[in-house]
Amino acid sequence: MLNNNHKAVIITIFCTLFTSLGQLLWKDGIARIDFQYPLTLLNLTFILGFLVYITGGLLMLLAFKKGDLSLVYPIIATGYVWVSLLSPLLFQEDSMNPLKWTGIVLILVSVSVLGWGSSKHAEVQHG
Repeated sequence: MLNNNHKAVIITIFCTLFTSLGQLLWKDGIARIDFQYPLTLLNLTFILGFLVYITGGLLMLLAFKKGDLSLVYPIIATGYVWVSLLSPLLFQEDSMNPLKWTGIVLILVSVSVLGWGSSKHAEVQHG
């Protein structure tokens, strides 16, 4: 059975997927906007980006309610990882290089250390 922190971590991972997808949709949608024609703001990918991003935000609030903030909040940094990995697949002008890969590894290691530190802190308090 999952405790509240485990549930919050899972919810936060979905949160980061949704917010990252929303940002990618915004990037695609903004390319379709011509500010001389305001109705171009109503393009599907741009609007869908807002809906997906809002869903991610609601998931974040739910995760904050269920779990320890010091455990959940660092996971939000994985949004940078999702965007960095997916952006080059979707947008020809985006690319990865060794420094970006290093950054992704540092983010994942840092989030893992923070999560491990939070779980060890919880064990000490409950143990």
